[in-house]
Amino acid sequence: MAAFLAVFALLTTLGAGFLLIKGQKPVIVLLLAGFLLIAVSTAFQPDFAILDEESTSGSRWLDVIGMFENVAGSQLTGVGLIIMSAGGFSTYMNKIGASRALVELLSAPISKIKHPYMLLVFTYLLGAVLFMFIPSAAGLAILLLVLVVPVLTAAGITPAASAAVIATASAMPMGPASGTSVLAAGTIDLSPVVYFVQYQLIVAIPTFIAISIAHYFVQRHYDKKGMETYKPTDMQAADDTASGPRWYALFLVLPIVLLIIFSPLVNDSVELTTVAAFIIVWLVAMICEMIRNRSFKQAADASTALFTGMGKMFGGVVALIIAAQIFAEGLTATGAIDMMIEGGEKLGAGFAVMTIVFTLIVGLVTFLTGSGVGAFSAFSGLVPNIASGLGGSAAALITPMEFASGLFRSMSPISGVVIAVAGGVGINPIDVVRRTVLPMVVGLIVMATASLILL
Repeated sequence: MAAFLAVFALLTTLGAGFLLIKGQKPVIVLLLAGFLLIAVSTAFQPDFAILDEESTSGSRWLDVIGMFENVAGSQLTGVGLIIMSAGGFSTYMNKIGASRALVELLSAPISKIKHPYMLLVFTYLLGAVLFMFIPSAAGLAILLLVLVVPVLTAAGITPAASAAVIATASAMPMGPASGTSVLAAGTIDLSPVVYFVQYQLIVAIPTFIAISIAHYFVQRHYDKKGMETYKPTDMQAADDTASGPRWYALFLVLPIVLLIIFSPLVNDSVELTTVAAFIIVWLVAMICEMIRNRSFKQAADASTALFTGMGKMFGGVVALIIAAQIFAEGLTATGAIDMMIEGGEKLGAGFAVMTIVFTLIVGLVTFLTGSGVGAFSAFSGLVPNIASGLGGSAAALITPMEFASGLFRSMSPISGVVIAVAGGVGINPIDVVRRTVLPMVVGLIVMATASLILL
């Protein structure tokens, strides 16, 4: 029976992957696949109970559906709420022009760099830093297209090279405002700030350096070849958000500063939650908007962007996480994960090998679907069991999996950010991917190596 359930789990996973590649909605595919796995496990395992005694309805079959309420409830009071508040905060910051102000403030100094390809490298590093504060890959890409590409073009860098660098700026999702980072931290029971400082940064720094060096040589090589054919485009039309005062850029930095100050890293007496940090800064920004515009109504109208953004984040990322967690519960219910761990142990595949395997699985699904969030969400819930079964660190397993979701997204021709930057400069997405593949592969190798050695 165990073998049958394992094979069924494999076939269901392959079927779900096929539907995702075909462009079907990931939320629906993962949710239905999870329900199917749980239902079959319930049917073939008489003693199996998907819910504990406190949560059960009294019927094993009703509990199959009850799993949705259980998972959704835990998400909406935990990781899901954090992700929704981060998305809402980002939407509000864009509404009042703080995001644009931050990009303008930080992009101004790079125009003073004289060497074209060093300028390109600094643009990549700037984008990577900005992504910690503006955790929308496509949104950040549009801002950089509008504000930075003209500077790069004037310095003699081709729009294609600029597009490649911008497309990879979001390849390392990290920081307390990143949805996947919050999900990763919650999965392994860590504060997002602690996860960021003690795990992500250690791996990210050498990876950033490696990608920067790769970009320098790869973009210079392809610029000499001049293989791209450009179409007319109007990048300015892609972003009509007015910029707020330059000091509004502080609003984007302030939540991370507060989270670090009021965290176990700095003090043991007071700890601020991520949601509270976003709300505090939102209130301060609203008051500043009232004073600046001398209008309560205008400031209040703009402030509702927080809740609009939270709703959009629930409909996108959080719903996907709920569906992915149910899918993960289904895989666990079949016993497939336990068999995988036992098989790996018998074959001598230790923790390092399994880390590489799951990192590549997440990366491959990301490349084929263009969605890093979907791929990572689908497998992140399995990390605690796998790490425990192999006697390894859950953080050391989940960190490369999360980063792989970003690295592979930046070399997928169907990912939103690649399509956005390609359209922004008037070239084919394949032209962008041709320039991003090698830097991302270099980054992947360095990232995986650093994870295995340093974590």
